[in-house]
Amino acid sequence: MLSIIEDIKTIYRNDPAARNIEFLLYPGLHAIIIHRFTHLLWRLKIPLIPRLLSQISRFFTGIEIHPGARIGKGFFIDHGMGVVVGETTEIGDNCVLFHNVTLGGTGKHKGKRHPTIGDNVMIGTGAILLGPVKVGNNVKIGANTFILMRDVPDNTTVAGTPGRIVKMNGQEVDIRLPESGEKQTEFMEKRNIFLDK
Repeated sequence: MLSIIEDIKTIYRNDPAARNIEFLLYPGLHAIIIHRFTHLLWRLKIPLIPRLLSQISRFFTGIEIHPGARIGKGFFIDHGMGVVVGETTEIGDNCVLFHNVTLGGTGKHKGKRHPTIGDNVMIGTGAILLGPVKVGNNVKIGANTFILMRDVPDNTTVAGTPGRIVKMNGQEVDIRLPESGEKQTEFMEKRNIFLDK
C-alpha cells in the first residue's frame, strides 16, 4: 500500500499537468496498481491468473508489465502507451518511463534476460534497452536511445543510437557505453584516457 501512495506522489512530482484528483485518470497508475497485485500472485506461484490480469491491464492501459518484473516505489509511467517491461526486469525507486519504452530481452539469454534499472532513473520516449544490462543510479536515457547489451554507469546521461554517454557527473563527454559485464576498472581506465584528452 505504501508503494502505491509513493506512486501517486510521483505523479505530482513529475507531471506539472497533474491537478487535484486527476491522478485517478493516469493509465500508468492503473497499470502499476494492477502490477503490484499480479506480482504478489506471481510470487505466490499462482498459475495463469497473474498473466491473465496483466494481459487485461495491457488491453485497457496499453502498458505491458510482466507479473514477474520487480518494481520499486515511486514508479511513474508518463502517457504510457506502448511501454513493455519484461519478466526479469528490476526497476529501482523513483524511476520515470515515458511512452513507448521497451525493457526487453534479446531472445538469447536464459534466466536473467531483461534490464536492471537503478534508483532515480528517467528513460525517455521510445528508448529501447535489450538484454540483462545494468543501468546505474541517477541516470537519464534520452528519447529513442537504443542500448543492446551495454551497461550504463551511475550519474550519466545517455543518448543516441547506439547509446553513448553524453554527460557524466555533470561534465559533457562522448564515451561509448561499457559492454555488459565489462569490469568497472577497465571502463574507468578508458574513461580517464578520454577525459585527459
